[in-house]
Amino acid sequence: MLKEVFENEIGESYVKCVLDCGLKVFICEKPLYNSAYAIFGTKYGSIDNVFSVNGERVEVPEGIAHFLEHKLFESEDGDAFTRYAKTGAYANAFTSFDKTCYIFNCSSNFEENLDILLDFVQSPYFTAATVQKEQGIIGQEIRMYDDSPAWRVMFNMLFAMYHSHPVRIDIAGTVESIAQIDDKLLYKCYETFYNPQNMFLCITGNVNTEKILKTVEAAIKPKESIELTRIMPTEPDTVLKPYVEQALEVALPMFCFGYKENAQTKPTIKERICTAVLLEMVVGDASPLYKRLTNDGLINDEFSFEYFNGDGYSAVIFEGESKNPKKVAEEIKAEINRLKEEGLSKKLFNAVRSGLYGNAIRSFNSVESITMGLVDCAMNDTGLFDEIKYLKKITVDDVYKRLALLNDDCTVLSVITPKEK
Repeated sequence: MLKEVFENEIGESYVKCVLDCGLKVFICEKPLYNSAYAIFGTKYGSIDNVFSVNGERVEVPEGIAHFLEHKLFESEDGDAFTRYAKTGAYANAFTSFDKTCYIFNCSSNFEENLDILLDFVQSPYFTAATVQKEQGIIGQEIRMYDDSPAWRVMFNMLFAMYHSHPVRIDIAGTVESIAQIDDKLLYKCYETFYNPQNMFLCITGNVNTEKILKTVEAAIKPKESIELTRIMPTEPDTVLKPYVEQALEVALPMFCFGYKENAQTKPTIKERICTAVLLEMVVGDASPLYKRLTNDGLINDEFSFEYFNGDGYSAVIFEGESKNPKKVAEEIKAEINRLKEEGLSKKLFNAVRSGLYGNAIRSFNSVESITMGLVDCAMNDTGLFDEIKYLKKITVDDVYKRLALLNDDCTVLSVITPKEK
């Protein structure tokens, strides 16, 4: 076992261990807290539909990672939610574009809850009958998302932004794609991606590191090492189409406006932080543009923005509600072009950086935030204190360089308009 301890100047620390089986374990002890938060995850998401295992090329239906997440909670004797109900823990799971995570949060019975987590995630049980039943359940979920304006405005934008990258496909897949899933395919994907060398365990709270490590080492089932290669299509720098519109049941038009970036390589942690600072300067609460858009009634409290990136995809995204989405997009473009010509305000930069630094410090008061930060460490080989470190070091010139990635020719505006009655 390889074990490292990381500390910082604000008195926080965490442990990173790599077990002999390849599993990465991250633990942040918070002895003064009453609760604990745990995530057992795998680097396996909706974009992993074509891959190579030990030299064998495999193609699977869209939505299978999400389908597998649903099925893992079941066993021949019942389901994991029933077991958690007896211990009083909150349990959940999610599948994203690049990972699947299984979660519990508890204020007591931590060891018992950890045993449940490690057991059910490592105990797949699939049959033809249970898979067929799940197809109906997930099919209903997919149809529900098809009618969700907030979901559709985002995925319509991704579908228009990307030519071939699987990030353009709904995480749950389609009714047609999940109909192709059977128990054999599920076991194939499970054995490929639920290998300890591809997985991570992140825990924060009133816990004991040495106890956890002993429990995990005893519970992890050994598996043969595999050679896994993810195969992604070649994605052009251009967008597929700049505008997409759909009518749904909404009171006010919704929009999702994005800048597609060249994503040949994943952005570094420094680049991600510089982009976060830039977005706050462009359209955060303290920015001139935000005040203007708000005063003109073009945006409301639903407005938000994010830096969206992963394996082979990267975009800056703005979304919200507006009586005139096209005007909002034009204003954002104009402000970005103005900043390219005139430069960034050092005063605003210092204010934004200080605010984000304060947020980063406060995040250590939440066991959930810390655990999600550890998941980011596992996924991207970063450190939990990197954000604090770089927020102290970056300059306004570092942030200005990120403006060059925002190109007017690579934008997409997705709009959901109210249905006519």
